[in-house]
Amino acid sequence: MATLTPPFRADHVGSLLRPVALRQARARAARGEIERAALREVEDAAIQDAVKGQEACGLQAITDGEFRRTWFHVDFLERIAGIEAQYTGGAVNFRKTSGEQLQTTPPRLVVTDTLRHTHPIQGADFDFLKSCASAMPKVAIPSPSMAHFRAGRAGVSEAAYPNMQDFFDDLARVYREEIADLAARGCRYIQLDDTNLAYLCDEKFRENARRMGEDPDELPHTYAKLINACLRDRPEDMWVGVHLCRGNFRSAFVAEGGYEPVAETLFGEVDVDAFFLEYDDERSGGFEPLRLVPKNKVVVLGVVSSKHAALERKDDVKRRIDSAAKTLPLEQLCLSPQCGFSSTEHGNDLSEADQWAKLRLVTEVAADVWG
Repeated sequence: MATLTPPFRADHVGSLLRPVALRQARARAARGEIERAALREVEDAAIQDAVKGQEACGLQAITDGEFRRTWFHVDFLERIAGIEAQYTGGAVNFRKTSGEQLQTTPPRLVVTDTLRHTHPIQGADFDFLKSCASAMPKVAIPSPSMAHFRAGRAGVSEAAYPNMQDFFDDLARVYREEIADLAARGCRYIQLDDTNLAYLCDEKFRENARRMGEDPDELPHTYAKLINACLRDRPEDMWVGVHLCRGNFRSAFVAEGGYEPVAETLFGEVDVDAFFLEYDDERSGGFEPLRLVPKNKVVVLGVVSSKHAALERKDDVKRRIDSAAKTLPLEQLCLSPQCGFSSTEHGNDLSEADQWAKLRLVTEVAADVWG
């Protein structure tokens, strides 16, 4: 039952812990001590090592670890003409399962002008990844909803977009142009990283949406239509997955709640091949919402945690897969860590050795379960 096309029985979300040399080079570049070209050389070397590490673990989907990014979403979205990253937004409270509180101020994405795709965003990065990966190169990009949810209407210039549907239409067009460029370069596996559909499973974020003048019951439909519009012209042989995340910053999270509030729309309306779902602890609820997954779609179970160093027992992971298979047939299931190991450059609280052990665990369990 091994799969030859994505999503693979053993897959992963994408981001990896930044090596020390890379973190040091990025800090030097930020201080103006080295040129961008010198930083890229360090990034290239780190990515080559990361590719070797992933292939040594037996993974069939290979990413660049998001080593060229500071935040999983900002570095992509701010390269769309008309979007600016502003560093004056309010602080966000994260917390760990231990109860420890963390606070950070993510950049606030603001639409200041009409949106345009003026140059390839991931093209050169994909070309490099493809050149050094013998397995399938996978590109993770932020879901288009990330350009809207945090600020809503207040984050979109009324002068540029008096009609919000025009904003969504332009955003979808920009994504189509970027995806077309990636496809022309040979990319056939894309993952959209979406926190917002998962946040809408949490009542406090649903209430935040109401305060911004949005309807939390309607937003999932809006985002489903937006994602579908982005993917409308993708090649027939391009596979796309959506990863749902409840926050991943230094092993902390911001949201919780089972998938039931968005499940019908997520599984029934979003036109993708796979859903990467967090299921590493009780924050994500039970497997019951999987009853709504159509027969032609796959769920990648994120039951191995990327947030802590403790290595899960194989038998425990297999029991979780067996439990999910009572709702969704085994042939529609795959396995992965619940999130990336470093959604931001800060990284989660585990070592690189822990990270590789987790990825080996995923491939070994997948081989036991699916062959």
